Amino acid sequence: MRYGRLTTLCISLLMMTLTSPLWASKKTITIGAVFPMTGPIATYGQESVNGINLALKKVGDISIKGRKIRLIVEDNKGEPIESANSVRKLINIDKVNAVIGSVASSNTLAGAPIAQQAEVPLLTPASTNEAVTKTGNFISRTCFTDGFQGVVMARFAFNNLKKRNVAIIIDNSSDYSKGLAAVFKKEFQRLGGKLVSQRDFAYQQKDIDFKSLLRKVKRKRPDVIFLPGYYTEVGLILRQARQMNIKMPFLGGDGWDSPKLQELAGPKGIKNNYISSHFSPDDQDPMVQEFVKKYIKIHKQRPGAMAALGYDGMLVLLDALKRAKSLKSKDLALAINSTKQFKGVTGTISIDRQRNATKSAVVLETTAKGNIFNTKVNP
Repeated sequence: MRYGRLTTLCISLLMMTLTSPLWASKKTITIGAVFPMTGPIATYGQESVNGINLALKKVGDISIKGRKIRLIVEDNKGEPIESANSVRKLINIDKVNAVIGSVASSNTLAGAPIAQQAEVPLLTPASTNEAVTKTGNFISRTCFTDGFQGVVMARFAFNNLKKRNVAIIIDNSSDYSKGLAAVFKKEFQRLGGKLVSQRDFAYQQKDIDFKSLLRKVKRKRPDVIFLPGYYTEVGLILRQARQMNIKMPFLGGDGWDSPKLQELAGPKGIKNNYISSHFSPDDQDPMVQEFVKKYIKIHKQRPGAMAALGYDGMLVLLDALKRAKSLKSKDLALAINSTKQFKGVTGTISIDRQRNATKSAVVLETTAKGNIFNTKVNP
């Protein structure tokens, strides 16, 4: 009877071992993905994961170092606390080899210290705030930074649009928005442009009524407005601005780049505005057109920037996994950070000593039918 219990215990322990994440890691390479699949910026996460899955489909049922790729997607709901919890769960419970994500800089900044402390590589395909990769040597990105796109839009406003007086409206709850505004402001003034107010006009995420804010802006009579925010609030601001007969162009960053923007802004609100972004489906590069064609076939709509960024980010990570000396965290981080001249649909990606990607940006004009390519800006 005693031996029977002992045998049962041994079998139970064996089954627990065979079904545990630790055992699974010996058969697979597990990648955790942290994105907002629900919540106010859900289109970012959904597009990113669509791109990631298309990258995995592109490489097929590959084996890297004798192991298959396993993807675990966690929904951070677009919230920093949920982002931290998601990264912690993926590392401590799922025993992932690496994390890809997230899209909003505030979310990635919440999860990055956890990955850094655990020494698990975290690669963000879309968080542009300068502080993200300063977290440590296990944190990298495959997108450009706000330091680059802020300069791009300041020069576009001054040199291309010939604007001289700018009002800046920021999302005061967003690291992304505040960081991008600071870079734009510095470069616009360096060029000779003027701020209509020394203090930024500010709102908070999830605000819906911007009329009072816009009245203050209108009284200052700017000839251009810089609005570095996310599409959820930006769309409503554009709609309300045009209703108030505010006609000057609005400029923004990649946070505008969502298929939902046109719907939220309306046909009048969306016209005569420009954004910096990572990708244009109108780019005639054969690699881009192949990606666009495959994306449309599966999802019945053209890909936005987040889909392209997710696609490139996953391909860079897979390439690093192949090049890494081993699956040890330090070897994988070293392989990611040594990425040079990787040809992606968002441009040629090289990761520098600060673990940031050196790559081009595009300027797009927003219209009711979608974003139209205007110009491409190299680093």
